Amino acid sequence: MGVAGCGRPREARALLLLLLLLPPLLAAAVPPDRGLTNGPSEDVDECAQGLDDCHADALCQNTPTSYKCSCKPGYQGEGRQCEDMDECDNTLNGGCVHDCLNIPGNYRCTCFDGFMLAHDGHNCLDMDECLENNGGCQHICTNVIGSYECRCKEGFFLSDNQHTCIHRSEEGLSCMNKDHGCGHICKEAPRGSVACECRPGFELAKNQKDCILTCNHGNGGCQHSCEDTAEGPECSCHPRYRLHADGRSCLEQEGTVLEGTESNATSVADGDKRVKRRLLMETCAVNNGGCDRTCKDTSTGVHCSCPTGFTLQVDGKTCKDIDECQTRNGGCNHFCKNTVGSFDCSCKKGFKLLTDEKSCQDVDECSLERTCDHSCINHPGTFICACNPGYTLYSFTHCGDTNECSVNNGGCQQVCINTVGSYECQCHPGFKLHWNKKDCVASCNLSCVVKRTEKRLRKALRTLKRAAHREQFHLQLSGMDLDMAKTPSRVSGQHEETCGVGQGHEESQCVSCRAGTYYDGSQERCILCPNGTFQNEEGQVTCEPCPRPENLGSLKISEAWNVSDCGGLCQPGEYSANGFAPCQLCALGTFQPDVGRTSCLSCGGGLPTKHLGATSFQDCETRVQCSPGHFYNTTTHRCIRCPLGTYQPEFGKNNCVSCPGNTTTDFDGSTNITQCKTSSNSVTTYETCQTYERPIAFTSRSKKLWIQFKSNEGNSARGFQVPYVTYDEDYQELIEDIVRDGRLYASENHQEILKDKKLIKALFDVLAHPQNYFKYTAQESREMFPRSFIRLLRSKVSRFLRPYK
Repeated sequence: MGVAGCGRPREARALLLLLLLLPPLLAAAVPPDRGLTNGPSEDVDECAQGLDDCHADALCQNTPTSYKCSCKPGYQGEGRQCEDMDECDNTLNGGCVHDCLNIPGNYRCTCFDGFMLAHDGHNCLDMDECLENNGGCQHICTNVIGSYECRCKEGFFLSDNQHTCIHRSEEGLSCMNKDHGCGHICKEAPRGSVACECRPGFELAKNQKDCILTCNHGNGGCQHSCEDTAEGPECSCHPRYRLHADGRSCLEQEGTVLEGTESNATSVADGDKRVKRRLLMETCAVNNGGCDRTCKDTSTGVHCSCPTGFTLQVDGKTCKDIDECQTRNGGCNHFCKNTVGSFDCSCKKGFKLLTDEKSCQDVDECSLERTCDHSCINHPGTFICACNPGYTLYSFTHCGDTNECSVNNGGCQQVCINTVGSYECQCHPGFKLHWNKKDCVASCNLSCVVKRTEKRLRKALRTLKRAAHREQFHLQLSGMDLDMAKTPSRVSGQHEETCGVGQGHEESQCVSCRAGTYYDGSQERCILCPNGTFQNEEGQVTCEPCPRPENLGSLKISEAWNVSDCGGLCQPGEYSANGFAPCQLCALGTFQPDVGRTSCLSCGGGLPTKHLGATSFQDCETRVQCSPGHFYNTTTHRCIRCPLGTYQPEFGKNNCVSCPGNTTTDFDGSTNITQCKTSSNSVTTYETCQTYERPIAFTSRSKKLWIQFKSNEGNSARGFQVPYVTYDEDYQELIEDIVRDGRLYASENHQEILKDKKLIKALFDVLAHPQNYFKYTAQESREMFPRSFIRLLRSKVSRFLRPYK
């Protein structure tokens, strides 16, 4: 019987001695009449019973009389001792065209960013980033080898984040309104000049404008190898490939076979020979065993399996993506988007994705601090801010004092005084304010005083008669109030408090009759002013008659609080001596936008109106039609641009509206209240935000961040927020790498991060101090952020902080 091996001398000698002594012992133990059988002895399967001494990384093969050890594919040795074979350590780089990663018993090819592994497991093919969400580009996405570029439609140019597009304005600062010549990024510099910068992976050319591609961006546009030269990136191919005529792509050489030929086999190292021989074997080490994803070597050959999100096809090797969105919408509350191997849930506008990455919850913006200056009304998916009377809403959430006097003098006939939250009209000496609080009428002369005194006396007599009827008087002598009344006898003995004039009892308390009512002595209570009368003061015992009481058809219902509630007011385009009917139409050349007025406003400059009863200056026949941002000057008959701090959103107006509160505009000729903002002198880079659903991140080195918010007619938003964080300039390269990565904007789940205050705070914590990324546990990260975002951030932070690890 042969010996299995001589790797262990002492054990081999002991085993030999036992085998030599065994036949005599057996012969002595067997009775003479039985003897030995003539057939061969039964073989022992040492491999199955674990009696072999093969290495853990070796395969045990049973033989008729013994067993044999041989190292597994990917290992080298004589069977009892096996060590990992580094397939990457050869001139062929393991057959990988980019990076070769050696792993125990195997190796794996990986590709640079912007490339994907080919089905042969070795070659790298360009990845078309534009196929998914347009690469995150707002307008046009153009794929290039190893990367992609965003471009803009005519009339727009690319912003600093290289994804969104800015409308090329005819006015404004130089980076916005002219061909600044920068290849990539334009920065405003002092004294009206500009400075050009390049995206990561590019170098600024000598002309300080153009950007030169390097191998650090998209592998320099090379499919396989890239080397930076003075003329730019120079491409080359793996030894098994040849360079295409385009100087970038690589094609497999004709007649090249994996095993090679005998003639060239002698020219390579022994390690290369082993790689070539193993490429012919059915093993996971070669072409991943033909498996799309996971490959496992078994005694019967390779076994392919697929990760979660894929299903193995009938060929036993191919993995097909499962479209989870086809089944119950993937479990998503709102939107489901299928991705390769997985899916993403997203929510409608105004909702946020919960940590289960499926459920959507309304964002109650009103529960956040300082969402609105005054009032906030939450609605599912949105919110609305409202301002108190006398204030104007600006920037969608802020309220500023309205300067009513800036438009048609506030409607005042003579003097308009603006106050915080309101305004008031005043009159010149010799005039007094009309009941409509806007017109001025002549002050009362002697005849007028006599008539008013008689009116007051008649009112006093009516009051006295009512008091006499109730046997109750109220006297005022020398500044003292005296109440005299006949006290009726009360059976109960209770004494009810006597109220003053114009007061009634409510829950055993004296309360003055409110405006719109008067105290009726006969009924001993406050009652509504009858139709045709009004009362705008409290604690009164009569109501004043409305003007023209005979015109009852035009009068409003009872409880008139003000003379304007009486009805019969002159409408816009009309006027009368007292503001009530009968009214006259405004004459040609005049107009009136308000109700209850005693006169009409002149168009000015001798301008006529298109018809009688004009209601606004826009009815005046001006010589030119002024566009928004301008007002018509009736002296020069020209359109003048609205000055700084004002705006005009309409055509054909003769005034500009003052910005609310302490806001102002950047330039004259503003056309919308959104151009009103708090003043600042800083200058920074320009970015654009498409909509609330597509927020962006950007960097700035300005000490004073000045945000200009501008919206066009096709973009109706609810406002904007600019969370910010300051960071050490040493991290500039890392921060720009993060915020300019299109994958940050391509995923709906990533967009939610930029809208959630809790998540943005955690992200800022890492941006301000990148080393803080490692303080978050894996569980915390999974509960807070989508897995795809964690992978994106981890690769960037780790590469920046641990470049040589």
